[in-house]
Amino acid sequence: MPGRIVIALGGNALGNTPEEQKQKIENAAPALVGLISQGYEIIVSHGNGPQVGMINLAFAESSKFNEKIPPIDLPECTAMSQGYIGYHLQNGIKRELRREGMPWNVASMITQVIVDENDPAFNNPTKPIGAYYTEEEARALMAENPSQTYREDAGRGWRRMVASPAPCGIVERDSILNLLDNEFIVIACGGGGIPVIRRGDGDYEGVAAVIDKDFASAYLAEACDADYLFILTAVSKVAINWGESTETFLDKMSVAEAEKYCEEGHFAPGSMLPKVRAAIHFAKSKIGRRAIIADLNDAPLAIRGLAGTEIYAK
Repeated sequence: MPGRIVIALGGNALGNTPEEQKQKIENAAPALVGLISQGYEIIVSHGNGPQVGMINLAFAESSKFNEKIPPIDLPECTAMSQGYIGYHLQNGIKRELRREGMPWNVASMITQVIVDENDPAFNNPTKPIGAYYTEEEARALMAENPSQTYREDAGRGWRRMVASPAPCGIVERDSILNLLDNEFIVIACGGGGIPVIRRGDGDYEGVAAVIDKDFASAYLAEACDADYLFILTAVSKVAINWGESTETFLDKMSVAEAEKYCEEGHFAPGSMLPKVRAAIHFAKSKIGRRAIIADLNDAPLAIRGLAGTEIYAK
């Protein structure tokens, strides 16, 4: 019987400009709607790596030349990226629904994801964001803003580093579930969500951090009691011994096998490793849950076991 799916789209898969993004979403919409036509409820999450960087950089550079334009910090930049990516996803998916004569609606949720202010990640910020600076410029920025950290990044210059804490709550969870119950496709947790911490008065405060979008999607899937987590990327299946003569593409991995491959170093830390680890986390969270890593265009086939790599708990 069909159930509920969280679909995680990579930020790089959405293009580097608004026009490119609209075209990629137009191409992707049939695959997403193909899952709905099979009877599944759909929540779409997405990355925002290129997009949030552009927004942050635009404000940082503009503020140097125009005092009326303030620099905008990461929580607000993430909210802006959720808005404009969601806007394009809404329109692209809705057009495809109309073509197929389907009555579903689409809505984007500006989503705040709760993190623990005592998360050890805050003691070791590792995610680079924004513009490149000389060492002299970076040290001057740190002197001006002691709470910010800048480090040399791969020989290309110094960049601001922010923490990547683990998700531990979704502020808008009940709103997401309410929309699902009323035949909405929901777009949520864009860019891993806007990281916020709880305050004693019940309010939330945004923090300059980046939540890994694959881990946020796994948390979203668990919190919304999804049956499947789809992590859609640019590769058809997960491979071990990538790029070697013994390269092997996998149809299925048990959680134990996936954990073993992670320990053996088969997956690159900046690309496939977080996807596999997020899939493991979701598959282990409840008996019967499945995570699937697949090419975006193969999504309708993957749900039937005809494409992608499935991660499951025995």
